[in-house]
Formats: sequence, C-alpha cells, structure tokens
Amino acid sequence: MRRRLSTTLATTASLAVTLSAGLACAPSAHARGPFVGPLNTVSTIASTVPSNGDQNPYGTAVVPESIGDLHKGEVLVSNFNNAQNQQGTGTTLMQIARNGTVHQFAQIDPAHLPGPCPGGVGLTTALSVLPGGWVVVGSLPTSDGTSATAQAGCLLVLDSHGTVRETLSGNGINGPWDMTAASDEHGSDLFVTNVLNDTVAGGGSVVNEGTVLRLRLSRGHDDQPPRLESTTEIGSGFGEHTDPAALVVGPTGVGLSREGTLYVADTVGNRITAIPDALHRSHSAGTGREVSCDNSLNSPLGLAVAPDGDILTVNAGDGNLVETTPAGHQIAVRTLDSTGTPPGAGNLFGLAVAPDERAVYFVDDAPTANTLNLLHN
Repeated sequence: MRRRLSTTLATTASLAVTLSAGLACAPSAHARGPFVGPLNTVSTIASTVPSNGDQNPYGTAVVPESIGDLHKGEVLVSNFNNAQNQQGTGTTLMQIARNGTVHQFAQIDPAHLPGPCPGGVGLTTALSVLPGGWVVVGSLPTSDGTSATAQAGCLLVLDSHGTVRETLSGNGINGPWDMTAASDEHGSDLFVTNVLNDTVAGGGSVVNEGTVLRLRLSRGHDDQPPRLESTTEIGSGFGEHTDPAALVVGPTGVGLSREGTLYVADTVGNRITAIPDALHRSHSAGTGREVSCDNSLNSPLGLAVAPDGDILTVNAGDGNLVETTPAGHQIAVRTLDSTGTPPGAGNLFGLAVAPDERAVYFVDDAPTANTLNLLHN
C-alpha cells in the first residue's frame, strides 16, 4: 500500500502506550498487561532495496532453521514494486540479519518459471518458510503498476537456495495477498487471503468476494518440493476494492492461534475477525466472528499472533500498531511511523514476532524508507 511521502523516517523513536477506551465492538477493560508493554523503541535494521532497485517491502517472515542459504533467525522480506515504483512488479526476496547484514535471497524471473503464474511476478505480503527450507511467497502481478492490469498470480515455492521449484495457481488462488502457515510431521497448511475475486471488474466499488483458502501441502523430501494435496475455502464474503494508491484493498493479515483459530485483518471492514477450527473445518465460515472493530483500528493490514495469544495488527490509515486480546479488548497502541500526512498512512504492512526476544519485526515501505525495523525495549 504505497503512499508518496516527502518526510524521512526517524531510525529510532521513543513511543508511548495508549490504552483504548469506548470500543464500538467490545468492552475495553482488561487486567493482563499487553505484550508490547515494555516495547518503547523503534530501530531501523537495514534497507530492503536490492541492487535492481525493487521497492515497497511487503512480506516479513523469520527463518526457523538454518538450511541451504537460509540462516536461522534472519528475516526474509518480499518486495512488491520495481525500481520505477510500479506496484505488482517486484521480484526480489531479501534476507536480513539482526545485525543489519543484508543479502539477496532470490530474484525471480517471470519468464523462467517451472509452472503457470497468471500475469507474472509481483511479490506480496504472503510469505512463509516451511520445514526443509521451502519458501512460499505470493504473487499478485501487474504489467504497469495499475489495478486495471492485475492478474490472478500464484504462490511460488522456492528451495533453500532461492530457486523457484514449483508454482501453485488456480484452485481458488486469485490475488494471494497475505498468508500464514502451520506444519506437522506430514506436511503444511497454508492459509491464504485472496483479493481479486471480481475486484478489478468492480471498478473501485466494494465487492464482498474476498476469500481465505487453506491449502494442504505434502512435506517436501529428497529435494522434491511439497505438493498441493487439497484446497478448502474456509473464509468468504470479505470486502475488497481497487484503489489508485494501494492497488487493491481487501482481507490482508492472517494469524493462527494455538487453539486453531485463524484471525483475519478485514481491512475494508476495519475490524479483526476469527475463523474457528481453521485447521480442520470443511466449509467456509463466511467472514467469521467479529473480534474487534473501529476505535484504534484504522484499516488493519499486517497481522501476527503474539506468544501470549494477543493479536498484533498494523494500520493502513496511520502508522500505528494495535494490540487486541482474543476477547476483543484493544489494550495497547504503538506509533511505529509518524512521517507523512496523515502520519504513517500506508507505510506499514508485514510484521513478525521475533522468536528469541520480546520484539516485533516490521517493514516500512515509505518511499524515503524501504526498511526492515524492530520494535523493542
């Protein structure tokens, strides 16, 4: 979601907690302290811009194990725009260490893919790392950076050396926008939001056809990539529309709780919803149960579940991160980006909880930034 901003990002900022009150969708009183309670500083780790000039970092995923060219604890970041700042044309994945060391994990050539990916390559927020070092990233491509040329795209499966080994297309995949994953000894489940179901045809009007798919993949072995075993639509009816500045707006961030509830950032609805029994359900729950809406939520985009079960979201309408409990209490706000007018609008997208410390990684895609950052104490 690109906004043209003229001010520069401060690399380190002191932030204050804001307790929410007067929720429209849920009561605000809550006894337990927030996960982000002691986190009061934002620091820039590194630029996400590769040598080819790709911009607009979207997806953020922490590498869980060292294998091939992947290093445990480092962060993968996907770029959505090319050097000309055209949305839906970015082709690079960057790998960034906590100390700021950066290298390019992959540059994907749309002309040399192992399978179909309708429209080409424009890497989205949909980014996960599966056991065995298999990296899955979404593509919602355009030919000129405008929504009029957006096509269905695919999911790209890369090996641990950054080579695309497989594409997953069709089967309900239509503009894969964000994703989370859960794995077991037999394979992995991908939970993917899709934002192009009749969206372009709507011409800017809201159409309630955004979906969430569960894709069951086999476990890759003997250097063979994981294979698609089944696809189930577990969420549907989410609002989506094209937008000149954001390309497309629709259901974005997803995060899975330990109990198997999938939380969805419903950007158009300005709310968080919950799809129960996401790992096993055989039919769509529609948009799910409404967890929380409005108040400090301001078109939520990226979403991650904290270790204590709280839901972390970042806003498209301002530069804030909001922490919400599973019961719907918005208990804390952090300002991650205060640049631009309005402050921080459109600059935040993917985020991930750091696995070995109480901290949150996030990308800032302001034109003056294009950075991976850390919220920490």
